[in-house]
Amino acid sequence: MNVLAAEVGHTSSSPLLITAALVGIAVVVVLITVLKVHPFLSLIIGSAVLGVIAGVAVKDIVASFTAGVGSTVGSVGLLIALGAMIGGLLTASGGADRVVTAIVDRVSPKALPWAMGGVAALIGIPLFFEIGVVLLIPIVLLVAHRSNQPVLRVGIPALAGLSVLHGFIPPHPGPLVAISSLGANLGLTLLFGLILAIPAVVLAGPVFGTLISKRLHVATPAALVGAGTGARETGTTGAGGGDGADRDLGDTGDAARHDTTVRRQPAFGATVATVLLPVVLMALGAIGELTLDDGTTLRSVSNILGTPVIALLIGVVVAMFTLGTAVGFGRQKISDTLGGSLPAIAGILLIVAAGGGFKQLLVDSGISGLIGDAAEGASLSPLLLGWLVAVGIRLATGSATVATITAAGIVAPLAAGLDSPTLALLALAVGAGSLFFSHVNDAGFWLVKEYFGMTVGETIKSWSVMETIISVVGLIGVLLLNLVV
Repeated sequence: MNVLAAEVGHTSSSPLLITAALVGIAVVVVLITVLKVHPFLSLIIGSAVLGVIAGVAVKDIVASFTAGVGSTVGSVGLLIALGAMIGGLLTASGGADRVVTAIVDRVSPKALPWAMGGVAALIGIPLFFEIGVVLLIPIVLLVAHRSNQPVLRVGIPALAGLSVLHGFIPPHPGPLVAISSLGANLGLTLLFGLILAIPAVVLAGPVFGTLISKRLHVATPAALVGAGTGARETGTTGAGGGDGADRDLGDTGDAARHDTTVRRQPAFGATVATVLLPVVLMALGAIGELTLDDGTTLRSVSNILGTPVIALLIGVVVAMFTLGTAVGFGRQKISDTLGGSLPAIAGILLIVAAGGGFKQLLVDSGISGLIGDAAEGASLSPLLLGWLVAVGIRLATGSATVATITAAGIVAPLAAGLDSPTLALLALAVGAGSLFFSHVNDAGFWLVKEYFGMTVGETIKSWSVMETIISVVGLIGVLLLNLVV
């Protein structure tokens, strides 16, 4: 608990604190799902209601919420912005297309589901989920059409690759928020997340995609196939509902369009190396912490290069050359592309910031401590508790980001007694729970439904089940890793 927490007065009544938590969360849920209020405003109002019921003075509510916003933006916002810049250059330069075509053109029809899962996981590292969908799905549909493959056999693996990255791997907002809230080590979380991502992508992607494509026959949307890659400019964030807290990042069609003045595509190897560079640097930093002695030059260098902000900043600088200068972009075009990648993330930054304020009120009002004590008294594993809380909020709000923020705040008191590896696994357990069973209150549900031309029932049988598989496999993986680390 921070210094501010000691200065915040609140009721000592446990029933009233529990009521404040339930009502505060319920207000957020109702505002988002029923009244269709933007999650940013919903989290602010829910925080105020929570604080008032918990007996926190108005000035302390404002101070606590503001402190939570500031700390969250300071720790998470910069990383999201740098990741978005790499993603902007990746899409504008044609680098994503280069990776897709280079791999898909070299694999057999039987191996296409595995190739699409791998491609989606690779280019999804610096891209937000919705941008990845807008970018990849038209290509997936075109590949399915040309190879005469069932669209779900090729499409589900691509969606699984994107979704797993969204829930498990920094610099995506959900994992970053969980890491910040719990005080987990980013490098370790990244390493464990990559380990969990492999079985999650395999089982929810090629394995499930092959099975569901035999039972659910979905015709390839002719309009998107006919449009080719230009179909990226179409699509929807979901007319049917959903808050879009973790999906709707603005007009991603503009972000995904290729500039017609690009003279050549970036090299395949250079593109892959650029995308993986920040991940490799952060992973090396984590490995250095585990294997190198303190005070050695090599340990110091690995710590510096593995610092998330530095790793991503290096990635942006390298991308300016490999995905900018190398394809014929001038200095102004590179600057415009980097700047143009930022407006689309403004919404998610505000939501994450407000979620940080909500989390801080949970802590400062004494609610998180109360829940933590109850969990310890019930001998409930913090990993399972984090997953269950995130699942409940995900089902209620539809937003993986809101689920991650709130669940991490609730289980944060349990983090005090955990070692570094367990903290990283707790962050991943929360991330896994935040992906559980996407349904009609999730904007991602409608985005997938519209792109694939499916009915609501078909989307539940394919997309919703796929998300659930990822969530459950993630939990099982976290529990297994906890036995050996």
